[in-house]
Amino acid sequence: MLEEDMEVAIKVVVVGNGAVGKSSMIQRYCKGIFTKDYKKTIGVDFLERQIAVNGEDVRLLLWDTAGQEEFDAITKAYYRGAQACVLVFSTTDRESFQSIQTWKEKVEAEVGDVPTVLVQNKIDLLEETVIKNEEAEALAKRLKLRFYRASVKEDLNVTEVFRYLADKYLQRLKQQTAEETEVIHTTSNKIGVFNTSSSNVCNQNSSNGREVISLRPNKQRTKKGKNPFGSCSLL
Repeated sequence: MLEEDMEVAIKVVVVGNGAVGKSSMIQRYCKGIFTKDYKKTIGVDFLERQIAVNGEDVRLLLWDTAGQEEFDAITKAYYRGAQACVLVFSTTDRESFQSIQTWKEKVEAEVGDVPTVLVQNKIDLLEETVIKNEEAEALAKRLKLRFYRASVKEDLNVTEVFRYLADKYLQRLKQQTAEETEVIHTTSNKIGVFNTSSSNVCNQNSSNGREVISLRPNKQRTKKGKNPFGSCSLL
């Protein structure tokens, strides 16, 4: 692990139109259950699951956001701080497919570029499909996203989606840590890294002798076994 007795906590937002299976996907992954009864999510709920990825303890905090426009002002605030995103559309709902670009832009407006996947849910209903395979593949290619065809009902590719995002985030975190260490060792004044430990460095990087301050990114880590968001569950 990167730090002893610590775990990585990753906030993952699952977004898309209503009734595409966002809540069912999270329920399947975290609780191993599936229900056909549709219940509209009001605002935002979340579940969590702890996994191990390449020897690293990871706590996934999965946020289920309402897909209806009337809740847009509420859910937008919950995108902030997200480190990964799942964009979901339904095999049987063409409008949900056409809305993916808009959902991607909404999330990016709040959190920028984070590990993201595109998921086509309900592929167990291929006889009712309104989306051609080449259309879905072209969208993923255009948006430069990893693409999964999934069935929450059949538990197909659900685990793979979240494991991929966790692994992708860990890669970024380790790269970020390596870059931080390199910057500190070379005492270069790089944007986003703050080092005030050496007065000599300050004098070298400032003509008026003032300190050079650089920012150290938050690694989003929590103590093992502690949920920073409290005890919550999907209703």
